[in-house]
Amino acid sequence: MADKILFLTGKLAEPSVQQVLQEMAPLPFEYRVHQLGLSVAALMTDKMIARRLKPEDYKDCDQIMVPGRCRGDLDSLSRELGIAVVRGPEEIKDLPIYFGKERKQRDLSRYEVNIFAEIVDAPERDIDGILERARYYRDNGADVIDIGCLPEEPFPHLEDAIQALHENGFKVSVDSLSLSDLSRATKAGADYLLSLTEKTIDLAKESDAIPVLVPAEPGSIASLERAMEAMDKIGKPWIADPILDPIHFGFTASIVRYHELRQKYPQAAIMMGVGNLTELTDADTSGINAMLFGIISELGINCVLATEVSPHARRAIREADVARRMMFAAREDNSLPRDFTGDLLVAHERRPFTDTAEEIAMLADNIKDPNYRIKIAPEGIFMFNRNGLMRDTDPFEFYPQLLVKDDPGHIFYLGVELARAQIAWQLGKRYSQDEELEWGCAVEKPKEDLTEQKPEGPTMKKKKHRACGTADIPDSKKGRTGDTADKSDS
Repeated sequence: MADKILFLTGKLAEPSVQQVLQEMAPLPFEYRVHQLGLSVAALMTDKMIARRLKPEDYKDCDQIMVPGRCRGDLDSLSRELGIAVVRGPEEIKDLPIYFGKERKQRDLSRYEVNIFAEIVDAPERDIDGILERARYYRDNGADVIDIGCLPEEPFPHLEDAIQALHENGFKVSVDSLSLSDLSRATKAGADYLLSLTEKTIDLAKESDAIPVLVPAEPGSIASLERAMEAMDKIGKPWIADPILDPIHFGFTASIVRYHELRQKYPQAAIMMGVGNLTELTDADTSGINAMLFGIISELGINCVLATEVSPHARRAIREADVARRMMFAAREDNSLPRDFTGDLLVAHERRPFTDTAEEIAMLADNIKDPNYRIKIAPEGIFMFNRNGLMRDTDPFEFYPQLLVKDDPGHIFYLGVELARAQIAWQLGKRYSQDEELEWGCAVEKPKEDLTEQKPEGPTMKKKKHRACGTADIPDSKKGRTGDTADKSDS
């Protein structure tokens, strides 16, 4: 870590940066805060820094830290200035977390649980449809593609599906209650068979496919153990699955079975099918996956069978991938699974409000232009410019006091931003004006190039004389009611 850091900021954010750094004391580094003479720190760019920053501003520093939303090529800027320039967190209030993470980087590249992603309607798909779904699963973290066979549903292209998946680099398992389907799968070269019991174990002798063993009698560990012992006699590998049951249909007892099996067989390969919870519980699957993968991590379970059948489970494979990495990292770090990733925090966030009402009021006091700013705090939505500060929990209450006429693009922009702010306030999510709300891994995030400026939005293109977020300047100041305060022009 650098011995002395220069924190670059803007006029409005400077007091907050100073306060946060003071509250972090004692620090393992020295620092100085330098504002570049612009109002909004987030508008800072590499070219602006190069123009405005003088050598004497950073001559005694080892590193320059810029706001997380700063745009531009910082590597080139570092070479130009002769000092390392790095991006900090997007929010000032996250500086303590940022430096806490810097002491030990979070590594989410590793995992030890293999995800089997089931194409449950494979017989109803053609080969191209199976490959398309397999690629989607692989992109979301699946290690093995599981071909689901439907009861009494013909599957004439099973062999072709296995061959096509193999040719495209996939490992393949076949899941069926039919011995005929499983026999065809072994001959076609499937890598895994789901599922065999002590009564059907002879099928495992026909190929090198690794069988997933399940009890012949529901809930019977003894039946599962007999299948395991039979495989040991054959001298071939296997995976045991005691079966996770749905809530109110044996869920707790099934968790106990997994624990008992692991206690008795510390080195056994074990699978858990999580679909009986993610698919059959009306709750967000991100939380269910987090909890289940915590259990999976503690028990050292090796494989997971996951599905995306119910519409509410549409991101279950991605969530499983995030959960296995997070739990592995937390276990290796001997820590709680916190502050590793926010990808499973879909509806809420641990630190949703970065500003207090008092801090927003102080910021509003320093605004000298007509541009509307929008922020949220526990008390509600705050909207302000040089003419006043408004607060409410219902965006419609702002409308009578907004000074925006004859500009549909501007009105549309403020409507979108207020809607985002309301959603964020209601759910307890972070809101940052002009930025999309974060939905964890529930939404595919577009790749963002911080070296380039954002393209001009559609509401900016028609009328160049006013930027979005800029209010009409009134002829005379009008009195405000409720939570609105009058501000002077000076």
